[in-house]
Amino acid sequence: MPRGKGVVTRRLRLSRIGVAAAEPVLGLRGVEVAQVSPTAHVRVHRHRGGSEPASAVLWIHGGGYVLGSARLEDRTCRRMAESLSAVVVAVDYRLAPEHPYPAALDDCYAALTWLAARPEVDPHRIVVAGVSAGGGLAAALALRCVDAGSVDLAGLALQYPMLDDRTAVGSSPPALGWTPHDNRFGWRSYLATDPGADGISAYAAPARRTDLTGLPPTWIGVGTADLFHDEDVDYARRLRVAGVPTKLELIRGAFHGFDVTPGSGLAHSFKRARLAAIRDFLG
Repeated sequence: MPRGKGVVTRRLRLSRIGVAAAEPVLGLRGVEVAQVSPTAHVRVHRHRGGSEPASAVLWIHGGGYVLGSARLEDRTCRRMAESLSAVVVAVDYRLAPEHPYPAALDDCYAALTWLAARPEVDPHRIVVAGVSAGGGLAAALALRCVDAGSVDLAGLALQYPMLDDRTAVGSSPPALGWTPHDNRFGWRSYLATDPGADGISAYAAPARRTDLTGLPPTWIGVGTADLFHDEDVDYARRLRVAGVPTKLELIRGAFHGFDVTPGSGLAHSFKRARLAAIRDFLG
């Protein structure tokens, strides 16, 4: 497991190229912070007006399982809450390598079950959405819900999700944003073992799941120059084979994290597509 100064150095570098590009909204009002388990809390964004019970989105930040926070997602979540007239809950989950799998997934599951039990939320109109590692956690949450027969999700929105630890094994083509070296670091931190090893749970790496039947309708968006392109396209294909309604949004030439570029028309259109998919799932 990565330790010490190397972890700090890697976090500082990665924070400059992805997750930290989304700055928290200073002075944002109306954000409720709630403790949902002894190890996890959430930031709750409510829309102005509307009726109850409301639809809801559980938002899971990215960061390769090793960095990021719910507070950095304030702007995204507030806009989503207003656009969808929904409750949007961003979860702060424990990060690797200090807290390897299943810590992050357990925290996200605690947040989801807390959200589904809220009296102001319709438990049948909840979408789980995540970015990068958050997309991987969202996919894993759906698997866990199906297996446990717990929350009946309305849909999944997976933005260039980090699904398959085996992508970090062997040689990979150079990539912008999130590199093969970053990917190996993230997976090894999260798994506390070498990626590609035998016996890794599908709850840790959802692409390892062989049976995808029964999962909720899913939207996957990824760029053709993203390191995760192949694993995401294959996951979408397998979902369709399993009978899961699936939409795959491919962005030509886009690299991992391309949508954090300020003023990018391509980024805006990508975010609109994601929002439209979530709106359709919520009904």
